Amino acid sequence: MWMPEIPPFLPFFIGALIVLFTRGILRNVIMLAIPVLSALHLWGVAEGIHLHFTFLDYQLTPYRVDKLSLMFGYVFHLAAFIAIIYSLHVRDTMQQMAAMLYAGSGLGAVFAGDLLTLFVFWELLAFTSVFLIWARRTKSSYVAGMRYLIIQVLSGVILLAGALFYASENNTLEFGHIGLEGVSGWLIFIAFGIKCAFPMAHNWLTDAYPEATVTGTVFLSAFTTKVAVYALARGYPGTELLVYIGAAMTCFPIFFAVIENDLRRVLAYSLINQVGFMVVGIGIGTALALNGAISHAFNDVIFKGLLFMSMGAVLHMTGRINGSDLGGLYKTMPKTTVLCIVGAASISAFPLFSGFVSKSMVMSAALENGYDWIWLMLLFASAGVFHHAGIKIPYFAFFAHDSGIRASDPPNNMLLAMLIAAVLCIAIGVYPSALYSLLPYNTSYNPYDATHVLAQTQLLFFSALAFVWLNLKGMYPPELRSTNLDFDWIYRRVLPNTLQQMFSVIWQVDSALRQAFLIRLNQCLSFLSKRHEGICGLLSRTYPAGSMVMWVAVILASYLFLSFIR
Repeated sequence: MWMPEIPPFLPFFIGALIVLFTRGILRNVIMLAIPVLSALHLWGVAEGIHLHFTFLDYQLTPYRVDKLSLMFGYVFHLAAFIAIIYSLHVRDTMQQMAAMLYAGSGLGAVFAGDLLTLFVFWELLAFTSVFLIWARRTKSSYVAGMRYLIIQVLSGVILLAGALFYASENNTLEFGHIGLEGVSGWLIFIAFGIKCAFPMAHNWLTDAYPEATVTGTVFLSAFTTKVAVYALARGYPGTELLVYIGAAMTCFPIFFAVIENDLRRVLAYSLINQVGFMVVGIGIGTALALNGAISHAFNDVIFKGLLFMSMGAVLHMTGRINGSDLGGLYKTMPKTTVLCIVGAASISAFPLFSGFVSKSMVMSAALENGYDWIWLMLLFASAGVFHHAGIKIPYFAFFAHDSGIRASDPPNNMLLAMLIAAVLCIAIGVYPSALYSLLPYNTSYNPYDATHVLAQTQLLFFSALAFVWLNLKGMYPPELRSTNLDFDWIYRRVLPNTLQQMFSVIWQVDSALRQAFLIRLNQCLSFLSKRHEGICGLLSRTYPAGSMVMWVAVILASYLFLSFIR
């Protein structure tokens, strides 16, 4: 009997519990079966509300299905399946439980029909994903995980505050279009923006993702920011402010990615860049723009996952991830090299690859709606992502100078996961109508218009030419063994130093006050109890018994007098 009321997150939560009590092949089979069976179940679920109840006079909808949530539900199942295959060699119960709970939390968030349910899964995303960072079990991963958790929980607290204001203002908790009217709209917008890695709120991503485990980073790249993109598409479509925020997101990571040595951190900056295209599409808000944003989110989960998997394979086999330490790996890791190049071509939006058929929709929508300057920024960002993700990642990891490392290709499960993602990148690029049929809005868009193809091909050609020329002239930023800070300089350098100096002054004042108090206290005690030059202290003097009797009589008389006047 078909049971549509079973929410998609439930099988993943049950699977996490099963992982705790199983081992070996049985655990692997169960973990692989859960996303497959759950996806098949979801495929047969009709649109509508499938689970709802009343709580404190508010209607809560933990499970609502429509085309928007289905699109993200499908890709989250696909991402979970690929990432589980990639991690089959791992024998870490904590990490595997966290991965299942994290995937389930992402699904719970995109099918939430009310803000309170969204808040619950919003916070579960934070608490479950941080274990994928801590699972690396290094000091740097622990510290980065703590910073990540604080920022993610803060986002949830702001979301809860916004939801409470929203309920007060509108007498409902339904999660639909919110907009920027009122305090609640702004609070919820800020909460979504933090998780979406808006400029100046993005460093949790570039700080924590490179510190996660090899397999953990693949999971992280798929869910958190895409849940935020979904939330913005649900609550703030057509909000013009998002156009400018998204344009900034596409551009500023390029400058940091070009000088970054850690190749997984380069991909983290690239992730922000790609999310920026989605945010622009949501801000424009037309059917074409929203379809472009959603389809690009779908594609990004696959091709960014492929790039993170390829760099994870390099780290797993060599123990190194800095561009300055790698090079020449194509000789002994040819399969990984080819698969990485497919991911690089997809993120760079080469024709016949998945990135082209979604990114061009957003750029076309920008031109159609009069955002000419935004279109130029997106064009610059497209060239930039080709430089740092399309060329830099495969070039410095597999080619460039010969590092002397002779590592082989990774285990077969890792290669299979990368192969599935690579096939999808090509299949979607060649046959985009399969992807377009799942989108929430009907548009007759043709990505392979001659103008689109020629413009993108010229852009990629001249970008590649610029890279070659800069590299030959020695003007391209070299890969240096260094740590680059951007806005996190505020809370990793300025804020700690400021707090240290402030508390240093506070401790000095506190110490001085304590010393002064102790001196005065000692003086008082000395006056009361000690003898000084033959003079007795107040408490060290002797008194005759008669005086004691007199004072007892005075106290008794006072008591009797007070009793009488009552």
